[in-house]
Amino acid sequence: MSAVAVMFSSLTSCDDLLEEQNYGNPTIEDMMTNPENVVLLVGQSYADLKWIHDHWGYWGVNTLTSDEGLCPIRMPGEHWNDGAYWRRLNDHSWNQVADSFKLIWNSTISGAVRCNQTIQTITDYKASMTEEEYLQFLGELEVLRSYYYYLLFDSFGRIPYTESYDEKSQTEPLMEPSNVWSHLVEVLERNAPNMVVVTDSNRAQNYGRVTQGFAHALLARLYLNAESFGCTAANVFPESHFVASEADWTADEKEGKVTPRKVIPASWQADSDFYNNCVRCCNEVINSGSYRIESDFFANFLINNEGSKENIMVIVEDGRSGFDERSNGSMSSKLRIVNNTLHYEHQYTWGMLLDCWNGYCARPSFIDLYDDDDVRGPGWEGNGTKNTKRWGWFVGPVYTKDGSAIAQHKNDENREVIIVKDIALMPADTVVASPILACSYNSGARQLKYEADKGSKYMYNENDFVLMRYADVLWMKREAINLHGAKDTSVGNYDADFQLMMSRAFVNGDGKPAEKGAADSYASAYGDPASFTAQQILDERGREFSWEMVRRRDLIRHGKFSSVEFVSKDATQKYREWFPIPYSVLLKGTKDENGNDIWTQNDGYAM
Repeated sequence: MSAVAVMFSSLTSCDDLLEEQNYGNPTIEDMMTNPENVVLLVGQSYADLKWIHDHWGYWGVNTLTSDEGLCPIRMPGEHWNDGAYWRRLNDHSWNQVADSFKLIWNSTISGAVRCNQTIQTITDYKASMTEEEYLQFLGELEVLRSYYYYLLFDSFGRIPYTESYDEKSQTEPLMEPSNVWSHLVEVLERNAPNMVVVTDSNRAQNYGRVTQGFAHALLARLYLNAESFGCTAANVFPESHFVASEADWTADEKEGKVTPRKVIPASWQADSDFYNNCVRCCNEVINSGSYRIESDFFANFLINNEGSKENIMVIVEDGRSGFDERSNGSMSSKLRIVNNTLHYEHQYTWGMLLDCWNGYCARPSFIDLYDDDDVRGPGWEGNGTKNTKRWGWFVGPVYTKDGSAIAQHKNDENREVIIVKDIALMPADTVVASPILACSYNSGARQLKYEADKGSKYMYNENDFVLMRYADVLWMKREAINLHGAKDTSVGNYDADFQLMMSRAFVNGDGKPAEKGAADSYASAYGDPASFTAQQILDERGREFSWEMVRRRDLIRHGKFSSVEFVSKDATQKYREWFPIPYSVLLKGTKDENGNDIWTQNDGYAM
C-alpha cells in the first residue's frame, strides 16, 4: 500500500479537509498552494470505489447474472435464500425493487458527485496552483468521475449524467445511452494525453490512482462495447451536444455567452470506427511500457499484490481496518470475496479470522471451459486443501486442520466436506423458494485466485482488488482485430506479452509447466488466438477474467447473456441487458410542469 493510497483511505469528506485541518489559521487559498494538500483533497474522491466490490454491489450483481457465478440456496435449511433475492439474480428474474440496484445507483452517483464537487473546489482556487498542477488534478478527477459513471452506465444505460456540481441533473430526463457513451468518450479522449504515465520510478506514488494507462484502457473498453451499449454511427455524437470543430459553434457559443458544445474527438475518423479506435487506445497502453504481463498469473491476486506490474488500476485494501457499512450492514466497504465463496469449514482448516459463508460458486458449465492443466481452473489434483499446486478454483475435500481426516459440517448432518463442481439440485418439494437452484452445501467450485489468508493476520481480504489489468488490454485488441477487422498500425511488445500470457496459464507457481494431462501448452489446449472465433475469445476471456466484473458485458456483447445456465426461459428478454432503475429512486423523482415524471423506468420493467 503506497503512502498516497494510505492518505486516500483515511479521508472522509472534502469539507473535513478544508474545515478541520489546522495549519496556523491559513486561508484556503494558502492551503491550495501546497500540492500535497490538493492530493489529499483529490484523494477523497476515491472513497466510493470501495463499495463496488461487495456482493451486494456492482461486483455481486455482475457476477451472479453471468455464467461465471451462482449463489444457490444451501440445503438442508435455506442458507442464502434471503427471500429469493439471490435466486432472482441467478435466473434473471430480478425486478425494480432489488436492494443491489439501489446500492449501485447510490454509490456510483455519490462518487461522481464528489468528483464534481472537488473539481469545483480546485477550479475556484485555480489561481493558487500552477497551470500544470491544475490540469493534472482536473484530469485525474474527470477520469475518475468517468469511471463512476461508466459503472452506472454499464448497469442502467439511462443515467443522470452531469459534469457540474449542482442539482440540474435531478430536473432533467435521464440521458440516453448513446449520449452517455459520447460524453464519456469525449472526456477520456481529452484527458488521457495529459494524465500521468506510469514508470517504475513513480509506480508506487500513483498506485490506486487513475493514470494515462487506465484512461486509455477504459476508452478501449467503451469502444469495444459501443454497439452493445446501443451506439450507432448516427447517434454517438448528436449535434445537440457535439460539433466537428470550434468553427461550428454558434455566435453565442463563440462569444462565450452560452456554454459551447464539445468538439468531437480528433481520433474519430469514420462513423464506424469503434474498433480501430479500440486498437488505437490499446496500443497507447502497450507502447507506454508502463505495464507487463506477470509470469505468474496469481501474482496479480496475492495478499500483497501491490508488486504486480500487470494491474493497471486497483482498489487499495486494508484487511485490518474497521468495517463500514451501508443499508443496514448488507453492503460493506471491505473486500470479502474469498470469505464469500469458501465453505464454512475452510475457516477452521486454514485458520482464517473471518468466518466463511459458503455462498458464491461457479456455474458448472463455466468450469468446463478450463483444461485440466490450466492453472486458472480447478486443476487435476483433486486433493482439496492438500493440493500441492496453486489453482484458480477450489474443488475437492476440505481436511481438518491437522490433515488427519476430511472435515464434517454439523449443520449439514455431519456430511464430509467435499466440494464438487456440479450443482446437485434438490427435488422440487424440498424447498418452496426456487427449487431449481437449491443444492447441497458442497455444490459448486469456489473461486480461489485471490489468495486466502492462512496466517490469521487479516480480518478481511488484504488483496488489493483488481479493476483493470494489462491482460484485458491485450485481449480487447485481439478481439477487435479478429472479429471486427480492426487495423493494427503498431506492434510494440504485444506479441511477446501475448505469448507470455498464454504460456503462464500452464505454469503452476514453481516456474515449471503443468505435469499431467494431454495439454502441455496453451495452443494445444485451446488453439491459436490469432485465429480464434467469437466463441473461443469469449471462452478465453471467461477463463482469464473470472469474477473481475467484465463477464456480464462480455456476454451481452457476444449475444450470450440470455443463454446463461439456469436462466429461466421466461427471463430471456433483451431488455434485461439493462437493469431496472431502482424503484426507490423513481418513487422520489421530480415532475415537470405538467405533473409528468421526469425520470422514467427502463423499458420492460414496471414503474
